[in-house]
Amino acid sequence: MDDADLIQRLRGVTTASLTTILLKKGLRRVWMAGTRPLTPGTPRVVGRAFTMRFVPGREDVATPASWSSPRSTRAAIEAMPEGCVAVIDARGIREAGVYGDILCARMHKRGVAALVTDGVVRDAQGIVDSKLPVWCDGIAAPPSVASLHFVGWQEPIGCGGVAVFPDDIIVADGDGAVVIPAALAAEVADLAVEQERLEAWIMREVEKGVPLPGLYPPNDETRARYEREKG
Repeated sequence: MDDADLIQRLRGVTTASLTTILLKKGLRRVWMAGTRPLTPGTPRVVGRAFTMRFVPGREDVATPASWSSPRSTRAAIEAMPEGCVAVIDARGIREAGVYGDILCARMHKRGVAALVTDGVVRDAQGIVDSKLPVWCDGIAAPPSVASLHFVGWQEPIGCGGVAVFPDDIIVADGDGAVVIPAALAAEVADLAVEQERLEAWIMREVEKGVPLPGLYPPNDETRARYEREKG
């Protein structure tokens, strides 16, 4: 399954369904705490993870001069491939915004699909105007160097209590952001499409007044009926 097909399949799957499927595969920590859409109603986004990492700020390195370093948030943006989802490990710190409107505008111009972080952003209205979809834990006016120091990109990170590796698949919607390990992505996409189809059928049964026991989760009889009716 190529990336275009994979992404198209997952665009139709909720993060809630994905967490259930991944739970059945033995993965419990896949939903990134503190990630919610900056703008309510933001459409679901799917893409491969481009990871970035901050550490707690220290006064000798977390300075405005660091913005011009070869290892800076600005340099990271220029390395982002089109269609990626930038995932920032901000250690859950909420006192300083990791990215603002100008950086988000540049990401949008480069074709980045979205930004996901367990931290916060600044210049909120400007970010909305940039049209870059953002999932974060809120808004703060101070710049990142007030509390954080950027140390690198495209390495394993932790975001919202979840391990994220470069090129994992990120799915983000109104419930937050979920990571799908790259090695499981194709299998999960197949399972997810079928799960969504089954749950849509179950919802129609609920609307008809069918009781939940034996319906959700479906027992053997219900599943056999579903298979007959789905054609």
